[in-house]
Amino acid sequence: MTKMRTVDAAVAILVKEGAIEAFGLPGAAINPFYSAMRKNGGVRHTLARHVEGASHMADGYSRAQDGNIGICIGTSGPAGTDMITGLYAAWADSIPMLCITGQAPVAKLHKEDFQAVDIQTIAAPVTKMSMTIMEPGQVPGAFQKAFQLMRSGRPGPVLLDLPFDVQMAEIEFDIDAYEPIVVQKPTASRKQLEKALDMLTAAERPLIVAGGGIINAGASAQLVELAELLNVPVIPTLMGWGTIPDDHVLMAGMVGLQTSHRYGNETMLASDFVIGIGNRWANRHTGGLDTYTAGRKFVHIDIEPTQIGRVFSPDLGIASDAGAALDGLIELARERQAAQSLPDYSGWVAECTARKGSLQRKTHFENVPIKPQRVYEEMNKAFGKDTTYVSTIGLSQIAGAQMLHVFGPRKWINAGQAGPLGWTAPAALGVVRGKPDETVVALSGDYDFQFMIEELAVGAQFNLPYIHVVVNNSYLGLIRQSQRGFEMEQNVSLAFENINSTDLSATAAGYGVDHIKVAEGLGCKAIRVENPADLPAAFDKAKALMGEFKVPVVVEVILEKITNISMGVEINAVNEFEDLAERGEDAPTAIIALLD
Repeated sequence: MTKMRTVDAAVAILVKEGAIEAFGLPGAAINPFYSAMRKNGGVRHTLARHVEGASHMADGYSRAQDGNIGICIGTSGPAGTDMITGLYAAWADSIPMLCITGQAPVAKLHKEDFQAVDIQTIAAPVTKMSMTIMEPGQVPGAFQKAFQLMRSGRPGPVLLDLPFDVQMAEIEFDIDAYEPIVVQKPTASRKQLEKALDMLTAAERPLIVAGGGIINAGASAQLVELAELLNVPVIPTLMGWGTIPDDHVLMAGMVGLQTSHRYGNETMLASDFVIGIGNRWANRHTGGLDTYTAGRKFVHIDIEPTQIGRVFSPDLGIASDAGAALDGLIELARERQAAQSLPDYSGWVAECTARKGSLQRKTHFENVPIKPQRVYEEMNKAFGKDTTYVSTIGLSQIAGAQMLHVFGPRKWINAGQAGPLGWTAPAALGVVRGKPDETVVALSGDYDFQFMIEELAVGAQFNLPYIHVVVNNSYLGLIRQSQRGFEMEQNVSLAFENINSTDLSATAAGYGVDHIKVAEGLGCKAIRVENPADLPAAFDKAKALMGEFKVPVVVEVILEKITNISMGVEINAVNEFEDLAERGEDAPTAIIALLD
């Protein structure tokens, strides 16, 4: 056996577990851990400007590729509390992420020592495990358990808190004798899946709702294979967007109150059976349950048993990893296909395709200031099928989800349930770390962009290039729209005359923060667009700048200040505030061309 500091053992475990990408800020209480990372050399570290930013970077890295686990590291006290929003975002969306904090020495934890806080208790509600490790000998086991928990069942984050004296203590440890604990995931039985398939094939108008659990399981290919075997349309959730490419004939659109398609909602309302796989029936997907469930039967397959029945009781619930369930369903479907006992759903598919080719929103506006819909139309033209989009919350994200196109798993990366403002930029940097050779495009409104704008400097320092599209209406647009119900507009305008930007055009003047100057001051490149006709050239220039300088490139688009984006309180009552597409030229980048 070898005697070593606990932190040296911990870093060796990180490397053996394959968690080799860290984001954080050093500090006095975590310096021993940093010295161990330096000594080992196997973990790359990216220095953030804010610990919350580091947590979102680790989150983005975890979401970027199958099997990734990002690490966030910080010192004691406020570093840990700064991580809570990041832990919440990861926990809410079932993302594995490891947060490591320094802590005051064990003997001083009850003495109100400098920056000593009970982070274990604070973090407990938003983690799968939160532990202050009091005994040096527990360090290897705590890290071992953390990795098993992060990967088992419904994935999620863990926080490990390391008192300074525990970090410095020496223990006997042999990394060659260390082995990861077997990951545990429930698997559906053949009998359960036979019942589910019997219910599906007894229906006339079935749908598959594909959730983020399919992406977590790395099972998007199996989802597409099952849909094709059965010839059944697929409705991806926001977290499951990309499980089936947008241009696949069986992709029937998204459903919901906000991030949805008109044709997706109409197809859901026309269905008589739904099998949900790896989804959680989020309220912004379902809207009112009476409307959502009326006239159709449901099967719910989820890795977490207590998730089944949480929102509404399905006709059949099955606790299973999404990948295992899909594998079993594919096997059964092949058997029935060989026996020629599968129903013919070609007529139902044709109905869904017809809706997709007719119920579209208009994107081609030529207004100045620019309407946001035009921005997403031009993004569809400018960025290819390999693009990974990163976004979090707001009218920008809602409209983007309605109008952008996604062509594969992990190509739409979104803090779905938590939706913290400021998540987008640091998460995008983590995604770039996870996808270093791919095109990453972030999408923010001006308020989201301003929340953690300092993290752009991280992209400049570490050469993490991506394009950040900022749609600037100088408003808290989503909140302004929600205030319409209260007949007010209160504390939602970000506009002011910037005394340091007096050279702006009449269109851009009065929008407040000069994002171009800020981005350039942080070491990035930036472009401002005021006319929709200039968007294609701006995106081309952004790609060229990104390639040349290897830094984030901001494309700020000056929008009209007030645009109400389609949304409602029921999936059969979504308010359409803008003109709808009536001819092909109204929606030129729609997946299916609208017939004139």
